[in-house]
Amino acid sequence: MNRPIGVFDSGVGGLTVVRALMERLPFENIVYFGDTARVPYGVKSVETIAHYARQITEFLLQQQVKLLIIACNTMAAVAHQVVDDLSPVPVLDVIDAGARGAVEVTRARYVGVIGTPATINSNAYARAIHRYDPNIRIFSQACALFVPLVEEGWLDHPVTRLTAQEYVKSVMCHPIDTLVLGCTHYPLLKPLLQGVVGHAVQLVDSAEAMAERTAYVLDRREMANPSRKPPDYVFYVTDVPLRFQTIGERFLGRALPNVRVVKW
Repeated sequence: MNRPIGVFDSGVGGLTVVRALMERLPFENIVYFGDTARVPYGVKSVETIAHYARQITEFLLQQQVKLLIIACNTMAAVAHQVVDDLSPVPVLDVIDAGARGAVEVTRARYVGVIGTPATINSNAYARAIHRYDPNIRIFSQACALFVPLVEEGWLDHPVTRLTAQEYVKSVMCHPIDTLVLGCTHYPLLKPLLQGVVGHAVQLVDSAEAMAERTAYVLDRREMANPSRKPPDYVFYVTDVPLRFQTIGERFLGRALPNVRVVKW
């Protein structure tokens, strides 16, 4: 089935999911939607986020997507059901993918989760992990400064390292063997975070986990693209902020082609 995979996010963060999909599923066509005019979502009400999620879902369904991926942790936490109710195609989200990844990886059954304050306060990762294994102990930490540091490009900066050391202190005082990176910005900090927590702790990258889950679902449902032609990638945004191209290309790990602006 050569219809595209639809991926959406409140801004550019979901491009780390697109990058992981491009690497894991190199022949799949992808349509990305980043709501750059209305980011951040984390400070908005549940009703507002649900309304935005509904709008974006309807738009992507018009693009004839065969699968929807909610790449925004905030939307996944509060609006998954809204998207699921609207969608005739399968809906996957980063929280569920990250939770599955953590359950598969942990041996000690002590898991740390880091994310934005909105995601951590929603308790969505804890609930998702406990759906698969109610006996896992979960220790969460909100990391409000990571998103601006990543968007600044300070991926291996002393300030970022000090910030990370401060943040992970509270989860590292427990015997965790797994740390879930519960924000799509955080995969860019993976090398730095691995250095801070040490190699005894396995990092679960929700973008990579999402790509694995997508590959599994496409295979099981026989929805993978049989074509071996170079795929089409289209990127829709609701605004083109000044640094969008720079930040977007850093997240994607390549040039950001075919960017189109949608005006509601």
